[in-house]
Amino acid sequence: MTAGYYAAVDWGTTSFRLWLVGEDGAVLAERRSAEGMTTAAKVGFHAVLDTHLAATDAPGHLPIIICGMAGARQGWREAGYLDTPAALTAIAGNAICVPDVDRDIRILPGLAQRDMRHPDVMRGEETQLLGAAGTLGTGRHLVCMPGTHSKWVRLNGDTVEGFSTFMTGELFDVVSRHSILSHALADGGVFAGNDPAFVEAVSESARNPALATNLLFSVRAGQLLHRLSATDAKARLSGTLIGIEIAGALATAGSIDGICLVASGPLGALYHAALQNQGLKVQHVDADDAVRAGLSAAACAIWPL
Repeated sequence: MTAGYYAAVDWGTTSFRLWLVGEDGAVLAERRSAEGMTTAAKVGFHAVLDTHLAATDAPGHLPIIICGMAGARQGWREAGYLDTPAALTAIAGNAICVPDVDRDIRILPGLAQRDMRHPDVMRGEETQLLGAAGTLGTGRHLVCMPGTHSKWVRLNGDTVEGFSTFMTGELFDVVSRHSILSHALADGGVFAGNDPAFVEAVSESARNPALATNLLFSVRAGQLLHRLSATDAKARLSGTLIGIEIAGALATAGSIDGICLVASGPLGALYHAALQNQGLKVQHVDADDAVRAGLSAAACAIWPL
């Protein structure tokens, strides 16, 4: 039987990730699946978790720390939100216990910004933030966590002063599949952050974010008038939306000492390229490393050795 110290779970809307972590912090086993909140709400959160724990031979006494959508209102048990400004060290202390189970299972809270003019929420990203903050040190940082709904966090030391969500990933999906631009992007291939169409779109939209909808239509016009390829059209749409996002985030950032990008994979590479395109110095932290580090920090605060 595996002698683990705790199991860490990142439970998203459509994804599930579990790591069995030993007393020395080493990952002893890992499980990934598409059994996110949407699936687990139907078949049972406890059933999904137990299946993966059994597959790793996790002992029955092993405590579990969970972040993400398992703590949403539609999740396993609502974990609520910490209001900003919020100290990252308060996240573990506000974890909730899952009742009526045969293990010690804790779910971490999200963060809420209750400003009437700029209300915002995050759930799951706060744990990535907790993990990434250890590499940043003191000072004021702007932390970018791209995704379907990208989060830009204003971090002062270990205090989250505020944050902004940009629906860039969802807009890309909706516009590319359900708008007139779908014709321009049909059969578009993979592109990179140094693709000229992407680079130029980032620069133009970051410089002129007020022209957002005009720039979006230029994707279609560019294909009709200048034979823009489907792949270049896709790159142009992505660059336009990311450039607008960067302009919006910087407009509300105030004075900062640096930018931290918490991301992985192709999307992380695109954001890194886009930020560098704007002449910004970026510290890059892998998103998987960040969430594991955040879950580890919370677990060690709740169950100290």
